[in-house]
Amino acid sequence: MKILITGNMGYIGPVVVRHLRARYPDSHLVGYDAGYFAHCLTTPDGLPERLLTEQVFGDIRFIADKVFEDVDAVVHLAAVSNDPMGTRFEEPTDAINFRASVRVAEQARDAGVRNFVFASSCSIYGFAEGGPRRETDALNPLTAYARSKIATEEALRQVDLGGMSVTCLRFATACGMSDRLRLDLVLNDFVAGAIATGEISVLSDGTPWRPLIDVTDMARAIDWAIRRDPGNGGAFLAVNAGSNSWNYQVSELAQAVADAIPGTRVSINKDAPPDKRSYRVDFGLFRSLAPDHQPQMTLVESVGRIRDGLMAIGFADPDYRKSDRIRLQVLDRHMSAGRLSTDLRWQEQLAA
Repeated sequence: MKILITGNMGYIGPVVVRHLRARYPDSHLVGYDAGYFAHCLTTPDGLPERLLTEQVFGDIRFIADKVFEDVDAVVHLAAVSNDPMGTRFEEPTDAINFRASVRVAEQARDAGVRNFVFASSCSIYGFAEGGPRRETDALNPLTAYARSKIATEEALRQVDLGGMSVTCLRFATACGMSDRLRLDLVLNDFVAGAIATGEISVLSDGTPWRPLIDVTDMARAIDWAIRRDPGNGGAFLAVNAGSNSWNYQVSELAQAVADAIPGTRVSINKDAPPDKRSYRVDFGLFRSLAPDHQPQMTLVESVGRIRDGLMAIGFADPDYRKSDRIRLQVLDRHMSAGRLSTDLRWQEQLAA
């Protein structure tokens, strides 16, 4: 089996590659990435790309048709990956997350790819009062990032898929240890703060809801999707990917981290204005369609792995929010050094 993983040099990609290599040791795994965050390693074990059969560097907006030759499944992770970056780079977010994603799917279809997996997001539900959101509920995107995910889903729903199955995995908020750990995600940030400063500062009043999923369980869901038969959910499927037991309030996440790292102080801003990013999600459809690929990590295990991973690399930076562990900071440094343009293209490529 030949599998193409786009955006493999980000946060989720290394974990997905390791999972797929372990599950399919004889598979031909191809990574495709622009390399923005290639240097942002958080592991003592060397480059995770050693597990690939080949690594291709390139801009997803200009990926060549030949990359899809003989590919059985595409795992499309490449994206401008969070709300702050989407706000700062709204036009590139639309070009990369939406327009390029649709083109990649069309190229995959034309090449005879059997399964296309799109990494979507539960953030499309935005602020949602009432019960947990199901796939049929109204969407309320609050950011450019969330809007790009909806636009891609809708385009993929309408495009002629030929014989290709498309699975849009609406992932809960990612967390957990990775070879390229991000600290601009809520649980990861709390663990980093506890280790580096001994304190977790919750900027909201702690009541907003967040559904979370560990990156290892994201890889399990992707494993299911790359082999999903259209008889199980249809040729096109958009499904919430996560677990009902992982709907937490922010204050609960902070307390779980404090319990795992003794001596941690938790401060909650009780006077903070309401946080509009609050929603719970129903993962019942995913449970019924993928019973053998359900999340296995617990919150305690996930926190423990982040803690142990950070300690293994000697992490102790109290100014980590200004470091390369924050993706927006990395892009800013690339641009300040003249390496990257404002539309997120390498300057060397523009000059060529």
